[in-house]
Amino acid sequence: MEPCVSEGYADFLGYRTWYRVAGDLESEATPLLALHGGPGSTHHYFAPLDALATERPVAVYDQIGCGGSDRPDDIEWSVDVFREEVDAVRSELGVERIHLLGTSWGGMLALEHVLSGAEGIVGLILSSTLASVDQWAAEQLKLRDALPADVVEVFERHERAGTYDDPEYNQAMEEYFDLHFYRGPKPRPELERMNAGKAVDVYKAMQGPNEWTVTGALRGWDVRNRLGEINVPTLVIRGRHDMSTDPISDTLVNGIKGAREVVLENSSHTPVLEETDKYLKAISEFMREAETHEAAERRASPDA
Repeated sequence: MEPCVSEGYADFLGYRTWYRVAGDLESEATPLLALHGGPGSTHHYFAPLDALATERPVAVYDQIGCGGSDRPDDIEWSVDVFREEVDAVRSELGVERIHLLGTSWGGMLALEHVLSGAEGIVGLILSSTLASVDQWAAEQLKLRDALPADVVEVFERHERAGTYDDPEYNQAMEEYFDLHFYRGPKPRPELERMNAGKAVDVYKAMQGPNEWTVTGALRGWDVRNRLGEINVPTLVIRGRHDMSTDPISDTLVNGIKGAREVVLENSSHTPVLEETDKYLKAISEFMREAETHEAAERRASPDA
């Protein structure tokens, strides 16, 4: 039986943030809220998460500026804007208790939400993500420089000239993405739809011209020294060939008390598409375990 699907908009800063829910938010099951990457990408690569809607509601949304949401031209893009949008979406959906999944930039946003003091986070799933943009950029540069010499030469030449929009440079980026973003068969409909709805202007304003040159609002973003504040069950999940490399993932696993890591051996940055069954099994089992942990804590609490 297919889950019921509803769509709508949350009011945010006088604009509309589009959302979609698979499953029934009125059920007793704790919903999963998924935050997509980018910045400026869309929810489309989360399509496989619908399979989890038989056990719990699954909510996704397009962050302001991309996809089905409004695209204002009078907002100064910042981390604060997107962190506040998470609150607005949760309020619109009326979800007091959630599992929170964030991939890549969405994982950064998930960390921001938790560290802001948000309540009702039953489980935190950090998927192919990071705690320091400087560490991220340094690791991406290593991945870039490990590409064939002729590809590296293209990168270096255009980066010196600042010609990031040159077709030759974009082709070199595809070589990097083919190894570390998505290693599966193409064309992939979810990624085609994502690319059609993405907002390059938001990415440039927040990140910069590429993953290893941070000139936007994310410059200097770093929550490494705050990871110890996180006291909810946490799963760190990624691909073996991920842009989220061993050192990046280790920072999260070692920084968050009790965090557990799952590495999918045949995936890169989008394991939800590359090894869908294993990915869904891992996060489904984690969410059930997190709920068991929450129930045990409630029973042990003198105020329960």
